[in-house]
Amino acid sequence: MDNVTRPRILVVGAGFAGVACVRRLERKLAPDEADVTLVAPFAYQLYLPLLPQVASGVLTPQSIAVSLRRSKKYRTRIIPGGAIGVDLKAKVCVIRTINGQIVDEPYDYIVLAPGSVTRTFDIPGLTDHAFGMKTLAEAAYIRDHVISQLDLADSSQDPAERAARLQFVVVGGGYAGTETAACLQRLTHAAVKRYPRIDPALIKWHLIDIAPKLMPELGDKLGRSAQEILRRRGIEISLGVSIGKAGPEEVTFTDGRVIPTRTLIWTAGVVASPLIATLGAETVRGRLAVAAEMNLPGHDGVFALGDAAAVPDKAKDEEGAVCPPTAQHAMRQGKRVADNVIATVRNQPMVPYVHKDLGLVVDLGGKDAVSKPLGIELRGLPAQAVARGYHWSALRTNVAKTRVMTNWVLNALAGDDFVRTGFQSRRPAKLHDFEYIHSYLTPEQVRAHVDGTDRLDQ
Repeated sequence: MDNVTRPRILVVGAGFAGVACVRRLERKLAPDEADVTLVAPFAYQLYLPLLPQVASGVLTPQSIAVSLRRSKKYRTRIIPGGAIGVDLKAKVCVIRTINGQIVDEPYDYIVLAPGSVTRTFDIPGLTDHAFGMKTLAEAAYIRDHVISQLDLADSSQDPAERAARLQFVVVGGGYAGTETAACLQRLTHAAVKRYPRIDPALIKWHLIDIAPKLMPELGDKLGRSAQEILRRRGIEISLGVSIGKAGPEEVTFTDGRVIPTRTLIWTAGVVASPLIATLGAETVRGRLAVAAEMNLPGHDGVFALGDAAAVPDKAKDEEGAVCPPTAQHAMRQGKRVADNVIATVRNQPMVPYVHKDLGLVVDLGGKDAVSKPLGIELRGLPAQAVARGYHWSALRTNVAKTRVMTNWVLNALAGDDFVRTGFQSRRPAKLHDFEYIHSYLTPEQVRAHVDGTDRLDQ
């Protein structure tokens, strides 16, 4: 088949959904059947569920960044950057590369898997003073920051400053927030033994959430078990509470409490990538409204999945139910959407996405965990074995599996050296420094750019 007539498939995003899709396309399409291009700022897939273990130093950053270029058969062209707009009519995706260049990428079929960004609210000072936990850089940065607070508290002669540096606030009682608080509390608990001038009683961790329950998806019993584990470790849990305002040296809770702290970690949920708003198409709570086959009604060759799409959940009887934004669904949707793209290329019928949830795993660090595989409630070591076993098996390459297992064993036997890598030597980097949510275009800007009336790259 001639290169000019070969259909162009463009996949946006290298998360669980995008990578699963690209790998399936590569396996099932003949090399001369279509050209596959992937838009992603990094040439790796980040295994997000293990990010808290990178922040706490149990795992090295490289171990959960699974290279896309490792496979010798990898033939997908990677554009290093982020999609900032899509013109569905002209079939053009506007991309800002990592060096700031604007590139127009035409396509015949587009798979939108741009994932999500941290959900923030209009809280004074939040994006200026809070840390996020969505990227590898943020996890590594938070580890540096937490250890630097211990270093600075240890050297401080001011009791008030010392107490403030040893208070830590995590907002968000979902999996990300709970695991982050649990893993980082273990880090400070272990590290303080190396700081003879710090009273361990001064270290205080706060986990807060506006919801009435911690991780409600776990059910009452397991949710209570997780709460008990964290409280036993000394983590103060406040439910029905959020942040009123954030400052450089203190955080005000909505219940009026003012906590002197230099560490505010925000993990209060996610929203679909701002890329979805550039399409001018129908959305459901910010996620693109798609059919069960994950195609966009009324637009040929447009597919969306993962966190950015409201994929109907056919495994549930509820009307209007959509799949939750989890890695489990994203991976399976990626394979199904690839099959549907191939079916469209070959003029064959598409198949709807149906998947029953396999359960939930929550790793609280050490021997603590709660899991609910296939509806069976587990606690302690059995839950830990299931949680780590699930994550280990879900890692895509044998090299990644070996790295993670080696890290786990080494950390269990030798502990941590609590070394900072130097991120803190520059100016502080907060939420607004890692997520470029203001760089996306409006639907009008996309059209004007593609039509040539307003060139962004001039």
